[in-house]
Order: sequence, then C-alpha cells, then structure tokens
Amino acid sequence: MENRDLEQYNKSYQKEDAYLRAEKRVKELKGFYWHAFWYGVVNIFIIGMIVFNGGSFWNFGTFATPIFWGIGLGIHALCIFGKNLVLGKSWEDRKIREYMEKDGRESRKYQ
Repeated sequence: MENRDLEQYNKSYQKEDAYLRAEKRVKELKGFYWHAFWYGVVNIFIIGMIVFNGGSFWNFGTFATPIFWGIGLGIHALCIFGKNLVLGKSWEDRKIREYMEKDGRESRKYQ
C-alpha cells in the first residue's frame, strides 16, 4: 500500500470509529432520557392515585417509589454523564494514540 492510500485508509477508519462511538453515545443518552421520562410519568400517576383515593400526601409511602427510583435514576445519570468527569474525551484520545504508537513500535520490531 502506498503512503497516500494508507493515510486515506486511516482517515476512513477514524471516521468509522468516531461514528460508532457517537452512535453508542446517542443510544446511551436515549436510554437515560426514556428512563427519566418514565420516572416522571409513573411517579406522577402513583402520587396522583394515592392522593385521589384519599391517602395522605405527606406520608413516606407516597414518596417511597419516587425516592428509591430517583436513587436508581441518579446512578444511571452518573453512569451516563459522570464518566466524562474523570475519563473524558481527551483522556480517551491520549490512550488510543498511546496504544496505536505502542502497536506500531511492536510491529516494526518484528519486520
């Protein structure tokens, strides 16, 4: 393969890799937003039914589901949005370059 062909191949690979990472991220975000949507809908319904049927609004039972489900939603949010706090895009790019360089050095060693 010529150098120009190799550069074109690398650009194509990088675009495909970026597309696959973006697609995965969009699916993760979509999953979280659906989770948050259903959290709101179901909990409004539950609280409404409790109050409508004569239950006390200021009771732990009224808010038990929103509290515990909210903890789960918070953990889901940390999984989706928190990973960029410590291991952000720049860290990921550095690691990818590091492993590619290491692989290139090892492959030249055996030629």
